[in-house]
Amino acid sequence: MYYLLSPKMEKEESTLEGHEFYTAAVKYWEHVPPTIDGMLGGFGFISQIDIKGSTKFLKALFELKNPPLKTYALDCGAGIGRITKNLLLNHFKHVDLVEQNLKFLEVAKTCLKSHSTRICNYYPIGLQNFCFTAKYDVIWCQWVLGHLKHDDLIEFLKKCSSGLKSNGVIVIKENVTSSENLEIDTKDSSVTRPLSEFYRIFQESNLACIKEEQQHKFPHGLYPVYMFALKSDNKLQTSM
Repeated sequence: MYYLLSPKMEKEESTLEGHEFYTAAVKYWEHVPPTIDGMLGGFGFISQIDIKGSTKFLKALFELKNPPLKTYALDCGAGIGRITKNLLLNHFKHVDLVEQNLKFLEVAKTCLKSHSTRICNYYPIGLQNFCFTAKYDVIWCQWVLGHLKHDDLIEFLKKCSSGLKSNGVIVIKENVTSSENLEIDTKDSSVTRPLSEFYRIFQESNLACIKEEQQHKFPHGLYPVYMFALKSDNKLQTSM
């Protein structure tokens, strides 16, 4: 995850070149406490508002003509399991977590101990290296994709698509810039993208956005936050 509100610096996209982009992020998060406040960059008090917005969005997906099933979800960049515990376990029979920070993952295991029969896998790996199997009804990506470089993000989304079951959906919930510029945070090694950039990435990933909604009731001064529900263009055409 990365901060909702960060010191921002606009730079060219070439800033994202190199392995340093990922190693710098790993080093940064090693010093972040494994708490909700830590996961949300000091804004832990917005967690309930966030979950309410996500719940409303997810419930709307279950009302689609061809809705995802409620069997298996994947929590990407799961941190200490905040989203799994407060959102995904309320709607899915089983959940997997992907989180490269081992400290966060151990805390997640403790927090989710009472749900151990429903948590199938804890994957200690970065998203850019994660390999999918086609078993997920919903793949939830929140406040984590800013840690992927452009090409890696497109490749990741293509792999997400291959990891979905029939009628499966990718959900993205991310910060969005108020301008048309990419904003690079060198502190935590992340990038915040404008809406237009997300649309281009979806297109390059062969994904269709079937629902989009802005998160409301966050405090002023934070980045705008948008939720997107995505399906593979091919799967969408097949289901029509």
